[in-house]
Amino acid sequence: MRIIGFRNKLIGLSFTMMMIVVLTACQTNSNQVKQVDSTIKVIAVESFLADIVQNIAGERMVVDTLMPKGLDPHSFEPTPKDVARISDSDILFVNGAGFEEWLADVIENLPENLVVVESSAGLQSRTGEEEEHVDEDEHADEEEHADEDEHDHEIDPHFWLDPTLVITYAENIRDGLISIDPEGKEIYSSNTEEYIQQLKDLDAYIQEKIAVIPVERRLIVTNHESFGYFADRYGFEIVGTIIHSVSSGAAPSAQQMAQLVDQMRASGAIAIFMETGTNPQLAEQLAKETNIKIVYDLYTHSVSESDGKASTYIDLMKYNVEQMINALGD
Repeated sequence: MRIIGFRNKLIGLSFTMMMIVVLTACQTNSNQVKQVDSTIKVIAVESFLADIVQNIAGERMVVDTLMPKGLDPHSFEPTPKDVARISDSDILFVNGAGFEEWLADVIENLPENLVVVESSAGLQSRTGEEEEHVDEDEHADEEEHADEDEHDHEIDPHFWLDPTLVITYAENIRDGLISIDPEGKEIYSSNTEEYIQQLKDLDAYIQEKIAVIPVERRLIVTNHESFGYFADRYGFEIVGTIIHSVSSGAAPSAQQMAQLVDQMRASGAIAIFMETGTNPQLAEQLAKETNIKIVYDLYTHSVSESDGKASTYIDLMKYNVEQMINALGD
């Protein structure tokens, strides 16, 4: 098995993965390139990622999605049927950065000829940057704050919520496809250039749209730590999160909930943003205590069905921005 772009340390994984460099693909004549190669099986774990891969693959490949739409990836556990689908594929695209923790249990048993591509390879985690500036005094009372420290040191894998970072995804996906199908190099390279321009246009669109939100109202309270890269890019402040972790599978303590209530009241936050597929019970409890509204249906980890409001990655981002404008704008 070739593993392209994997970091040698992933959250939740207890082993070191071998780094493999994508081999430079041979240049081919464009008139020799077939439009569709149905013999190569391509699969992406998450639906938003499958959409990005499909844009790079174009008409040459059909990209399958492992995870059902609307499912919280943090709680996903592959069935034997899922593992069989992965094993039957030629190339598997994952987000990486520890997002697919379950992969540790299956990766060593996958076929040797399967190519695994970490789409976020090469991106610097915002948590990793912050750790470099942590003062040693902040680690006092380690036993009392052990759980909090563990979450503070997590890698944040939600790079895709900043479309400028998805440019790296597109480049890694292109290289992965070329490694498995050198004859399609020109198609993948051309599609990547076109998609990168769409990502730049999306970034400009978001910048223009959020301009209507006053800076003092750009306050975000979310279910878990997922909007950090978005906030960094577009000038939002994350007041707090219900679950103090990059994974929605964790659970807040009573003390953390009380602290969040205080933070929300002190900040002047006016909305809690919830992702589709998450349990709203704790958010509704917070809303009652702080008298602020809840936005229930942001799409973050999954696109919608094809006839829905966020059927592509780009539509997902636009829809979320519209929801934020409706909630935070004057």
